[in-house]
Amino acid sequence: MKKPDTVVQRQLDAYNAHDLERFVAEYSNNVQVFRPPQPEPVLQGMQAFSEHYAKNRFTLPDLHAKVLNRIVSGNIVVDHEEVTGLDPSPRHTVAVYEVEDGLIRRVWFY
Repeated sequence: MKKPDTVVQRQLDAYNAHDLERFVAEYSNNVQVFRPPQPEPVLQGMQAFSEHYAKNRFTLPDLHAKVLNRIVSGNIVVDHEEVTGLDPSPRHTVAVYEVEDGLIRRVWFY
């Protein structure tokens, strides 16, 4: 069984490499992405997820995420990240990943 933090690190490495195939390989086909306080997922399912990243993230040449702090508790991984390339200034975000059966099933971005 893949360790949750290993799965999350692999998707982060693929994100920073702008490698969509490697990135989505770490996610469940039933992936759900949430942006609280909105209770419903903003992205649901592999097709919507991969299309979003292909069109809205991996087209940004300076896109890069750096983990400032990581907490692992069971199958939950919480990353405090500094993301550059989205805005003129770096954006600080918190990403909460839920890993099931070796794949990321749910993500909450704060």
